[in-house]
Amino acid sequence: VVAIVGSTGAGKTTVINLLMRFYDADSGSITVDGQEILSLTRASLRRAYSMVLQDTWLFSGTVYENLAYGKEGVTLEQVRAAARAAKIDRFIEALPQGYDTVLRDGGNSISKGQRQLLTIARAMLLDAPMLILDEATSNVDTRTERRIQAAMLRLMEGRTCFVIAHRLSTIRNADVIAVLREGTVAECGTHDELMRRGGYYSELYRAQFDAAQDAG
Repeated sequence: VVAIVGSTGAGKTTVINLLMRFYDADSGSITVDGQEILSLTRASLRRAYSMVLQDTWLFSGTVYENLAYGKEGVTLEQVRAAARAAKIDRFIEALPQGYDTVLRDGGNSISKGQRQLLTIARAMLLDAPMLILDEATSNVDTRTERRIQAAMLRLMEGRTCFVIAHRLSTIRNADVIAVLREGTVAECGTHDELMRRGGYYSELYRAQFDAAQDAG
């Protein structure tokens, strides 16, 4: 688990765009399993990733079609298994037509938390070896947040994960934290290492912790 942290505009999204080859680096190199990504086709590289973003993306179609999107030849039972793993199956089965229920207007008729769990189920179904996760628990209640975080932990198992972290308390157990500042990696290490260092990361962490204490 690689956490990517930094203030707004520090370059977190740029790193993700480079990993996915939405654009290529001017210098240096990015490798996956020792292979330069410039030697791979964009299509094959992107098939190796699944993504769960803060801004959920659903289209006007059935629940089944939204979950199966990007995975050819998927069966209804496979879709149901992914929904169970994401803990969204009971909600789907309670809909008027279950998995055949049409989501209109990009899923705006259901809650943000439900939309997020659907996108997690979709990522589980894709079963890609690498995962890009933009922390997606903002603007939901505490109970829904716990459900989303539990589903994300299941999704992360056995995968290389890049986590764009907004709340630093959620990535304390990351294997490595890359701290971005003004477009460069200012610090890199585990949470404990970075806190002992007393640098920029510890400033960000303490500022968030103090803000949370004040809000409480």
